[in-house]
Amino acid sequence: MATRHPSPLAGPPPSRSRPQPASRLRRLAPLLAFATVAFGAGLLIGARHEPSERRLAASFTAAWERGDYAAMHALLSDAARDEVSLRRFSRAYTRAAEVATLTGVRAARPREGGDDEVEIDVSAATRIFGTITGRVVLGVQERADGTPGVMWRPEHVFPGLRGGERLRRETRMPPRAAIQSRDGATIAEGEARLSGLGPLAAEVAGRIGPAPPERAEELRRRGVPAETPVGLTGLERAFDERLAGTPGGTLRAGSRMLASSEPRPGGAVRTTIDPEVQEAAVTALAGRFGGIAVMRPSDGEVLALAGIAYSAPQPPGSTFKIVTLAGLLDAGLVERSERFPVQTSTTLEGVELENANGEACGGSLRASFAESCNSVFAPLGARLGAERLVATAEKFGFNEEPGLAGAARSTIPAAAEVGDDLAVGSTAIGQGKVLATPLLMADVASAIAQGGRRPRPTLLKGAGGVAGRATTPETARFIARAMRSVVTDGTGAGAAVPGVRVAGKTGTAELRDTVDDAPPLPGQPLQEEDITDTDAWFTAFAPLREPKVAVCVLLVGQGAGGATAAPAAQTVIQAALTSRGG
Repeated sequence: MATRHPSPLAGPPPSRSRPQPASRLRRLAPLLAFATVAFGAGLLIGARHEPSERRLAASFTAAWERGDYAAMHALLSDAARDEVSLRRFSRAYTRAAEVATLTGVRAARPREGGDDEVEIDVSAATRIFGTITGRVVLGVQERADGTPGVMWRPEHVFPGLRGGERLRRETRMPPRAAIQSRDGATIAEGEARLSGLGPLAAEVAGRIGPAPPERAEELRRRGVPAETPVGLTGLERAFDERLAGTPGGTLRAGSRMLASSEPRPGGAVRTTIDPEVQEAAVTALAGRFGGIAVMRPSDGEVLALAGIAYSAPQPPGSTFKIVTLAGLLDAGLVERSERFPVQTSTTLEGVELENANGEACGGSLRASFAESCNSVFAPLGARLGAERLVATAEKFGFNEEPGLAGAARSTIPAAAEVGDDLAVGSTAIGQGKVLATPLLMADVASAIAQGGRRPRPTLLKGAGGVAGRATTPETARFIARAMRSVVTDGTGAGAAVPGVRVAGKTGTAELRDTVDDAPPLPGQPLQEEDITDTDAWFTAFAPLREPKVAVCVLLVGQGAGGATAAPAAQTVIQAALTSRGG
């Protein structure tokens, strides 16, 4: 069968049908979408790209904002770094900040200026003059490594400065504000710091005078001229910044005025001081070297401060047994019902420790506390150990900033630095290297009065609060009852107030080292000729069930706490409970 071939004269073979336009678009859609995304990404990347000069300026101002002068100096051109050292560079910015009382810098996004220049709008927030805004123009120069560097000039230290200009400030201080008692009576006012309360006011108000060297930096930061009298002690020191107000004056760039402001006086400071209680504290101190602190346990408001109440820490003696007992009970290392041998002394590390005056004491835990029995509490301190003892003390406020300007910290060495059992036992009865102020020990008594919650001491009326939990409510209740026994049956009978349930703790602290090569002194019989070698302490709160006042008395070199400090505390407690000061 022959094969048929198409005739060359015949038309072309039938072709396939051509795609319609809609079909072609569907096929191209993925490619078009990809192209659109790629084009958009290219635009975004292009928009985000910044010339190296602007990136350099942004890095420079970001370092300025965070006060990183070393990072700023590293961005300078080779010529600028050769011309100005890091030290000189940092000093230029530091001086400008002090003159302007600068508190912060914020820079806008850099923009191109003239040839090889970048302009930045910079806002400088100042303590005295508010916010000052100006332009900083940075020249840019290529460095040897091919990267751009800032061509730094001295006028770059502050916005708005021009070449050759230097910042300077003319300062005016407002009148110093008044100090008031909790009931609004004037404690100190005017340039002469006068008061209708007489010598009583001077005792708590403190002094003003030339600033000590250690406060120079603080005062420069506040913009206070070096010759301005400042608070040195007492309430004048505690509220110095508020009483001084805000300086005013004029900020100049060379001869031009950049900014000016009027001085703003501070408002009168209403303190927590109760004049009646303050007078009682001064009377009880009776010119003796020592200190008396009085506070409200509920909120830590300080009612009176006399003498060295918060400025000169001393060994707290047996008042520290409050802390030791709290640590023992919280750790479960002693039973409330535990009994101890009645004896005149104990031995730690081969060294004999006697009770005060060689007295025999012991029996129940509560009785041992009431009689301030060293032969019981020194070994118990060693049982507790340095680590737990220090941790407990810190819960009661030791090694903590007091929160009052000018107040000294009460301290206890780190656990690793305390020493052997003898040293731990000595520390546990308030000797060794532990030091406390009457203010802190009044706070310790307040913590027990408040069921273990320690108030934060304050001298500003209405600003009281809780610093933290020092011990458990159960422990606080037991110690409160034991402190009540100190007054009813123990060493603190001199603090008894008729009709009031006073709870307290005496302390007699030897002033010589208790853990040297010589035998330690805690508990050694007190001889008449040694009477000036002991500090007398008494800390207390009252009434027992609804505490309204906590007090601590320290009399330096005045013998036994029960004999001298407890009667002084009685005077103050009575005044606080009957005061009309509120």
